[in-house]
Amino acid sequence: MLKPFKFIDLFAGIGGFHQAMHNLGGECVFASEIDKYAIETYKTNYGVDAGINIRDVHEEDIPEHDVLCAGFPCQAFSKAGYQKGFEDETRGTLFFEIVRILKYHRTPYIILENVRNLTSHDHGNTWRVIKSALHELGYIITEEPIIISPHQLGVPQFRERVVILGIHSSLGIQNLNIELPDKSKDDINFLTSGILETTDVDEKYYISSHEEKVLICWDEFIKGIKEKVIGFPIWFDEFGKTYDYTDLGYADWKVKFIQKNRQLYENNKEFIDSWREKWNNLEDFTMTEKKFEWQCGKDCSSVWEALIQFRPSGVRVKRPSVFPALVAMVQIPVIGSVRRRLTPREAARLQSFPDTFICNPNDRQAYKQFGNAVNVRVIQYMGEQLFHCKK
Repeated sequence: MLKPFKFIDLFAGIGGFHQAMHNLGGECVFASEIDKYAIETYKTNYGVDAGINIRDVHEEDIPEHDVLCAGFPCQAFSKAGYQKGFEDETRGTLFFEIVRILKYHRTPYIILENVRNLTSHDHGNTWRVIKSALHELGYIITEEPIIISPHQLGVPQFRERVVILGIHSSLGIQNLNIELPDKSKDDINFLTSGILETTDVDEKYYISSHEEKVLICWDEFIKGIKEKVIGFPIWFDEFGKTYDYTDLGYADWKVKFIQKNRQLYENNKEFIDSWREKWNNLEDFTMTEKKFEWQCGKDCSSVWEALIQFRPSGVRVKRPSVFPALVAMVQIPVIGSVRRRLTPREAARLQSFPDTFICNPNDRQAYKQFGNAVNVRVIQYMGEQLFHCKK
């Protein structure tokens, strides 16, 4: 496709698609978003008012465009409309808004993004309807949805998403030849990737003295036990316990974890008893802080070398190769080597936004927005692949 081109940005969020298309020479002629905080961030960065509910817009009022971009929500479709065609079957869902725009404009190129489980959502019916609806509208798409993660492009984040690419059949292209990068997670290191801010990080992002105490405690534990590879969550409350759990109706997975924790205790009884006494039986730890998940194998020798999450299920410690997927985060991951949480700027970098991008001044909103955003690098790469398809 020749530059410059025009694109529309539906369910726009803070403009991950916008940034990617801009990088490829595109001009945004229409954007739609309903979250007021995302609308503010979008306008601040791109000067475009995206505060339009797509359901209130007539398709004929949308400007002509070359590319339709949409990170649409995943909704179940009605099976009742199947006999009447896929346009009817999608009616009432947000995907229908895409269908009616494409039907009117016959947009040459489409780039859609969704969560990984789109492929299995509603027992496969969701993907069936989407694929069939796009075919009915005259679009050439891949037979199976494309699944890609930023780490495949060297971005240190594991975040699998479905990307749907399409070209209208009127362009004469019969097949999409899409090449996916295959960079391994093992070839990436978050800590040396350039994501981290190195100066002037606000004190508010550093872990509390209590959190530091929890991590020092578990660091001593992981260094003190004989086992270096642990394939189950460590439950402090099972150490030294002898109650009969066989008649309590526990699920098989829970029974196995209890058995493994008791065996771990027996294997390391002398050390664990001494450790427990030193740390006052973890009396001032919360229930979740008494649970620990070591997911580093032999790759790390300390929690301070790893990435840490304070989760409802416990303290999880992961290899520093790739960052866990950013979501609309409640528990912001901790970077062990600097003893602080990820900052909004670092979250922006993980989603491949440039440093010129202005984050929402409210940290909670900023984390949520980057967690909901598409990865700019991924969408840009997918756009390049799509636009270079040939007859």
